[in-house]
Amino acid sequence: MSRDIFRVLTTQFITAFADNAVLFTAITMVMLQSDIGSWYIPALQASFLVAYVVIAPWVGRFADTRPKPTVMFSANLIKAAGAGMLLLNIEPLIAYAMIGLGAAMYSPAKYGILPELVDEKQDSNSLVKANSWIESSTIAAILSGSLIGALVANFSITIALVAVITLYLISSGVALTIRHNLIVGSASGPAIKNFFSQMRELLSTPRARFATIGVSLFWAAATVLRVLLVAWAPVVLMVDSTTDIAMLTMFVAIGIAIGSLLVPRLIPLGYLRRARIAAYLMGAVIVILATVDNIWMARVALLLSGICGGLFVVPINAALQEIGHNTIGSGGAVAIQNFFENFAMLIASGLYAVVAANGIDPVITMAGLGLLVIIATVIVSWQLPRDSGELIAKKKE
Repeated sequence: MSRDIFRVLTTQFITAFADNAVLFTAITMVMLQSDIGSWYIPALQASFLVAYVVIAPWVGRFADTRPKPTVMFSANLIKAAGAGMLLLNIEPLIAYAMIGLGAAMYSPAKYGILPELVDEKQDSNSLVKANSWIESSTIAAILSGSLIGALVANFSITIALVAVITLYLISSGVALTIRHNLIVGSASGPAIKNFFSQMRELLSTPRARFATIGVSLFWAAATVLRVLLVAWAPVVLMVDSTTDIAMLTMFVAIGIAIGSLLVPRLIPLGYLRRARIAAYLMGAVIVILATVDNIWMARVALLLSGICGGLFVVPINAALQEIGHNTIGSGGAVAIQNFFENFAMLIASGLYAVVAANGIDPVITMAGLGLLVIIATVIVSWQLPRDSGELIAKKKE
């Protein structure tokens, strides 16, 4: 791993830590208000996702026409401004949407820089390995950021928000130390027209469509599961503090980290079809989770769902980056990926907000989520062609 990839991992860890700390700080702020309805927390999550969908035509070209470390620097400053709005008691839905704006700018630069830094001539699996490392660092940040953010917010919301702002500023500084000034090309033509033209080019093959829709499915399910635990845990496990709920999400995060590290060995890029098996298992584990009423059984189920999730999302992320890097540019590919996955997450959050507002049992919702994951995986993998690795192995035989 080169020093610059290490710097990318460092800034990503700090940023993701702050992202998750500020989420649980905002949830703590909301839960302290007795007059807030059950729809508000899903709506809070949805407010974060709006920018990913609305500004998707612009963020990809923004990342590809500027040095990506500079883009990461600017995006973290916007996130810091959003956390500052929370500190000033501005409406959380608006403040968290500002943090989402920074995240939407940051993501194409974070993922788009990876295929530009790795050397696939030396190691054909280097992009998968880089994705494994960045997903693992992100999960480590989710683990620690969610738990520490919840703990500090329960003690003092002000201290938690000041710490989050400081972390975003530190991450901005680290981003500027990345020595990488490649500019893919200059922007030309209407952004929206170019965006949809790039989308058609990127999604012209079944492999690219599977990767794009598959990653959208994963994050939609993960988003609903995260906010669903806030409603499910008090009813089933008698757990009601944000710290205890953050501890539950920790097991999902540990599982994703484990799954991410297993990917280079189990699902290299030449065997992308294997990823669908992990998605089937993830859906099955979520269904099983709905029947569990013991906290340790719940933790084991959440760990297993995370492992399956990591095995599913890392290889399809790497495949999409590889396709994008070889066609429309890595930043543009990530922006399109973000559009689809966050549109899916936004719809999922909205549907869950409606479900929660109508008082549907969280256990039924949990089982339904697992079944939907299985059904959706069958649909998105229906026309997936045979893997290149399988074809090469067959020719050798």
